[in-house]
Amino acid sequence: MPSARQLLTRVKGLVPEAFAFGVIGAGNTALYLLIVYVLADIGAVKASVIATVVTTTLAYLANRHWTYRHRSRAALRREYTLFFGFNLAGMVIQSGSLAAVKYGFGLTERDDLHLLMGVTVVGIVLATIFRFWAYRTFVFLKPVPEPEPVEQELAELDPAAGLADITTPRRPDPAELDPVDLDAELVAELDAERRTTR
Repeated sequence: MPSARQLLTRVKGLVPEAFAFGVIGAGNTALYLLIVYVLADIGAVKASVIATVVTTTLAYLANRHWTYRHRSRAALRREYTLFFGFNLAGMVIQSGSLAAVKYGFGLTERDDLHLLMGVTVVGIVLATIFRFWAYRTFVFLKPVPEPEPVEQELAELDPAAGLADITTPRRPDPAELDPVDLDAELVAELDAERRTTR
């Protein structure tokens, strides 16, 4: 179970992404609603599909170059295909909820346009939550962490030299020793030197 500090760190990392995603989403939502409203005469569901195609293209470009610019850049074809696949699922959520209300309750664009626009907003909210999760999880992948400098230095070492470093006992640094231990070590060295000179 993550600690409160880990949770706070994760949330702090999520805030910039959520902010950028929200700004792009707000702009695209306004454009989406404008397209649906202007093209309502051809049918609300058809207008919703057209609006989704237009705003999806703009959303991909904006999210790739702003929201997820720090994430790994996978092959463009793969990323673009997944992005549109998840947007297609989002469109089914948005347009499906609109179609269910329109045809389920017999609403018309001429008489019930404001109600249909309200249902469209609810569909957008549901689809946006799904898209945010899908983009973060599958489309714009997390960056691959850089190796730690120590790991990189070890990887560059000659294997035999590395083995020698591991097997050679290290003499303690005098600064690491306790003064009492240092005195004892000096006494032991002096005794050993006296014995060898005799």
